[in-house]
Amino acid sequence: MNKGFTASILFSALLTVSYAAMAADKQQVEKAANKIEKQVIKWRHHLHQYPELSNREFETAKYVEKHLRSLGLEVQTGVAITGVVGILDSGKPGPVVALRADMDGLPVPEQNDLPWKSTQMGELEGKQVPVMHACGHDTHVAMLMGAAKILTDMKDQLRGKVKFIFQPAEEGAPRGERGGAEVMVEEGVLKNPDVDAIFGLHISSATDVGKVRYREGGVMAAVDPFKIVIKGKQAHGAYPWLSVDPITTAAQVIMSVQTIVSREIRLLDDAAVVTFGSIHGGNRSNIIPNEVELVGTIRTLNKDARDHIYEALPRKVKGIADSMRAEAEVTLPLDYNYPITFNDHDLMAKMLPTLIETAGEENALYSKAVTGAEDFSFFQEKVPGVYLWIGGKPLDVDPKDAPAHHTPEFYVDDSGMKLGVKLLTNLTIDYMAKHEK
Repeated sequence: MNKGFTASILFSALLTVSYAAMAADKQQVEKAANKIEKQVIKWRHHLHQYPELSNREFETAKYVEKHLRSLGLEVQTGVAITGVVGILDSGKPGPVVALRADMDGLPVPEQNDLPWKSTQMGELEGKQVPVMHACGHDTHVAMLMGAAKILTDMKDQLRGKVKFIFQPAEEGAPRGERGGAEVMVEEGVLKNPDVDAIFGLHISSATDVGKVRYREGGVMAAVDPFKIVIKGKQAHGAYPWLSVDPITTAAQVIMSVQTIVSREIRLLDDAAVVTFGSIHGGNRSNIIPNEVELVGTIRTLNKDARDHIYEALPRKVKGIADSMRAEAEVTLPLDYNYPITFNDHDLMAKMLPTLIETAGEENALYSKAVTGAEDFSFFQEKVPGVYLWIGGKPLDVDPKDAPAHHTPEFYVDDSGMKLGVKLLTNLTIDYMAKHEK
């Protein structure tokens, strides 16, 4: 059970919607999910076998569009290049609920021995690369297709509208391009009709099938890449006193920047990370170079920590560069950045009973935040949203042996998708019931 919510919030949430009076007919949704499960698995296998890279999800988009049109929905295509949006109108006044699934695969060679293994190739930066759904986006699309079918069949019981958002490029647009949730928002995906709340989920290879993990507040970190260029004066390595050494300056910068987190951030509130992932400078053992380039990433789980690091990083770098007689240029953010994936406190409290009744109290697990990032956060900046993790790990697999996301061995079990379909459906129905207009 949630250890983080205060007793008053949880008590209020449970009073708001008692199990006996839940708006959604959970038995009806259960039967519908059981009936459609084989079709959802079939969709997933097709999508897994034919993955596409970010901003190149052309065939995936056609596959989704065909399904949505078969349901009789209003369909928008070409949103943020390849995005597809389906709109279900109940014909009755009520809120607008958005449900989101990401569609893109990754440049990873699949090593699983599956009948529906991917052997697809794609182009990335002018090179042919293998493509795999190594993060479970195939399951996300299949689950949302299933929820769209069930909700359309239950149209007479709904009040309001549902937007089914199939999003491209969650893994990041190719170099020189833009894409993903940020562009979808800019192009008005949350408008006309205006969305009141949005729900999304991510399958987890390390969480047991049948479980759902949740928390309020910051659930995934903001991501802010940065670049530091340290400029010195070149000299022979035998005569360092003739140089202004950017390499020793860079070494001091790397160590000093770590103290922003360890000595300036209140870690009792939320974690933060500053990581250097790339260092480039020099080409000979006996030449002190003119400059060194450092590239890294910042991860934060609350706005105050993010703002502090934005101020502290240039301050630290400048101070060290000045002390070493060097010059330093800081670019922050470097190219892209994601906000914090932030689950609205009130919305999470109101929808917690839906999670518990759908999955079972023993299967609804309060989760710690993670320092990975998700561009679902761009939707949550504009409207209240809740982002959940559902289990995809077979029960007979030890968690320490579960393959990690973004690896060639990544695997999640088909049986985990039924809970995702039910959650997307029940969250929509229950939200509508609680927010009738």
